Amino acid sequence: MILARYPTDLTDSQWAFLAPLIPPARAGGRPRSTDMREVVNAVFYVLRGGCQWRLLPKDFPPYQTVYDYFRSWRLLGTWERLHDRLRGDVRVAHGRNREPSAGIIDSQTPKTTEKGDPGL
Repeated sequence: MILARYPTDLTDSQWAFLAPLIPPARAGGRPRSTDMREVVNAVFYVLRGGCQWRLLPKDFPPYQTVYDYFRSWRLLGTWERLHDRLRGDVRVAHGRNREPSAGIIDSQTPKTTEKGDPGL
């Protein structure tokens, strides 16, 4: 059992659910030396807290490592798959179909009191 240092840290049960969804290390590459749970905790810390990557506390893996995983998982579609899986599980738990049947797009133009500069 790992004690949470930050409110954004995953619980053991949350990590048990997410761990199998994390991409494995690349075949033929070096074995991973970074704890993937700590990488996910660091990503959640940055996203929830709104801090810059460089401002990650030193008890997380180096910010370059965390950002590299965040970026590569974004490019691989990992974050989207995690989101879809979690959304589907929540829908099923509430007695709904796993996939939504409709969506709503709200488009609103914010009003402003500023006038455009004719000199531009």
